Amino acid sequence: MSTQVAKLGGSGRLVIPAEIRRAMNLEAGDEVVLHLGPEGLLVSTAAQAIERAQRYVSRLRQEGTDPLADLLAERRSEAAAEE
Repeated sequence: MSTQVAKLGGSGRLVIPAEIRRAMNLEAGDEVVLHLGPEGLLVSTAAQAIERAQRYVSRLRQEGTDPLADLLAERRSEAAAEE
């Protein structure tokens, strides 16, 4: 893992240092996913964000929960409460 220091430029723009761009295979115009969590800002590629989400859902399934069923039940309950 590499740690670099960067400065915010005009309009709040953040320039990702070249060493990190190369390590992430990022080129000018590529999109990145920004996630603000308790530990700060996480910058990842779309592929990395999808992989992280898949690991999370897989872990939930292994714990015996069904995230989709839970979400649907929550939405149904909210809809019933609005009626």
